[in-house]
Amino acid sequence: MIYFDHAASSYPKPRKVAEAMSEAVLTYSANPGRGGHRLAEQARLAVEGARKKVAQLFSAPSSKNVWFYQNATMAINQAILGFPFKKGDHVITTKFEHNSVIRPLKQLMKEKEIDVSFIEPNASGLIVAEDVVEEMTNRTVLIAVTHASNVTGAVVPIREISNYVKEKKIVLFVDASQTAGTLPLSMEEDHIDLLAFAGHKSLLGPQGTGVLISKNDYGLIPLIVGGTGSYSEMPHQPQSWPDRYEAGTLNTPGIVGLAAGIDEINGRGLDEIYEHEQSLLKHFVSESEKVEGLKLVGPTDLTKRVAVASFTMDGLDSHEVAMILDEHYHIAVRAGLHCAPIIHQALGTVDTGLIRASFGPYNKLEEIDTLIQALQDISEAF
Repeated sequence: MIYFDHAASSYPKPRKVAEAMSEAVLTYSANPGRGGHRLAEQARLAVEGARKKVAQLFSAPSSKNVWFYQNATMAINQAILGFPFKKGDHVITTKFEHNSVIRPLKQLMKEKEIDVSFIEPNASGLIVAEDVVEEMTNRTVLIAVTHASNVTGAVVPIREISNYVKEKKIVLFVDASQTAGTLPLSMEEDHIDLLAFAGHKSLLGPQGTGVLISKNDYGLIPLIVGGTGSYSEMPHQPQSWPDRYEAGTLNTPGIVGLAAGIDEINGRGLDEIYEHEQSLLKHFVSESEKVEGLKLVGPTDLTKRVAVASFTMDGLDSHEVAMILDEHYHIAVRAGLHCAPIIHQALGTVDTGLIRASFGPYNKLEEIDTLIQALQDISEAF
């Protein structure tokens, strides 16, 4: 199988990820922080070691500012639904957003009567910082943006936006699910207040892992309360971090697997990973011109997008193309709306969907050639 669905989840995983998870299950699968015996302590130390690696990679203030979740969606929900909004508060977001951002905001529009502005990409398919700034009012309390579109790959200029808001009392929340592990991100240098991402995409960890990092205390209300292994005598959720935001048993095997994925990234280097994936994207974009009827979407300036290439093929349903690639060529791509309906509305592809090929650190140029040949075959056959 040639795998081109890294925007959904990375594959294959590094062997060390599986080995770390296996060791956790087979040798110390106790409850971290829930007991003084040696296995519980070993599990706790493994989780804390992973927490430190995450903090270092993203320049978090400390490891206690790193909170583990089941996935990016839960982390995003904690940031958005847990934010202490008041009636009439204003949020700025973009039309690039995944439903994990859109749906919590829509829920809050109904329940707390907040206002939300959706910034449109410009004619080049990019979000411009000045458009975000122009939308700010004295009621704006949160800017919630993805770092890169999972549909077009377009990168949002986080640092340009943050330079405008760092002196204001506006919280900047970034969904880095498509960039964590591919593009450098620093909560300090990029002035990010809340940062969420999946562990199973470019960070090369397993499914069942997500992270929210909070630079400071923004008064977030915990979405889940319960056992924390600490302050058990208290009837309410404790205030101490990370316990306040991590009720329940943590996914120790998944978390140590994520730590092993980060080790792989650190060993290879973000710059090397980015350059490799960019070379794959450039090759696909160039070679796709040979396929009659194939139309790419997204910025033509490839330096302003990650390795995501979405396209249509004249007269063909996106799901049908993906099915043919899977069944006849053993190539995995993603078809449909990619859980990001608003950008599809802007692109005019809500009814047809798009075929998305997304590239990862282990893909090769020859695999791109195989995909192009398959698309040529399909185009000629129909």
